[in-house]
Amino acid sequence: MRQYKSDEDQAVICYSSFSGSLSVTDLLHTQSVCFLFILCHGFLLIPHSTHPSTLHTIMSDTRRLLEAANALSQLLRQHSIAHAFYGSIVTAVLSDNPRCDEIFCIVEGGSTHPFRRVRQAIAGSEHFTTTHSPWSNRLHATYRQVIPAIEIEILPAGEYGPRRLDSSTIMQLQGIPFLTLSEFVRAKLKTWTIRGSDRDAQDIVYALCRYWNRLDINRVPEQDMNHFVTVHRTAALSWAALKRKYGL
Repeated sequence: MRQYKSDEDQAVICYSSFSGSLSVTDLLHTQSVCFLFILCHGFLLIPHSTHPSTLHTIMSDTRRLLEAANALSQLLRQHSIAHAFYGSIVTAVLSDNPRCDEIFCIVEGGSTHPFRRVRQAIAGSEHFTTTHSPWSNRLHATYRQVIPAIEIEILPAGEYGPRRLDSSTIMQLQGIPFLTLSEFVRAKLKTWTIRGSDRDAQDIVYALCRYWNRLDINRVPEQDMNHFVTVHRTAALSWAALKRKYGL
């Protein structure tokens, strides 16, 4: 961390990789600085001129998450393990949003627990490692081909999302299996009723308002959605349109 003081600016500049001595004005216009945060007179300024590739060292984005998902999906398919990805990554892909940091992988179990199946599929991979936390019963698959590494939490099918992952519950986006929009909304709605997350609410509103005509109302809990639209009124008209479509 370095401090710069002058008659014009008083700022604290935090950076990941920087060499040399530049003025605050130069820093704001350079393309080589890695994700500078300039705190100036109480305002947080993030220069838009920073080259997008430099952000990869600091935050996850949609492209990198898709790369990790595709790599994990290939390993799971090689072991005939039914799976589908889930999280805000779905709405990020559909809306062409480059920013996203939430992704999960729902995995079927069968006679073997999903966690064990994933660990077996990843064993020996040079790109993935797994971390199991027995006390919280959580498993993360970590993709180490990018910096920083990307963690994908593994969720057992049935506990999260549908119990069966097949053509009726999975859709393909960019060649990667994701929960269908109906299952996505159902899973997000279940999570929202528990924790009331704004991120979950935004995902539900986007999916419902943009794709209500593609949703299967039989997979959307009516009582929960009725409550949701009383809190998030922007989704009310789309929910009403979906109910009319089904004669409700």
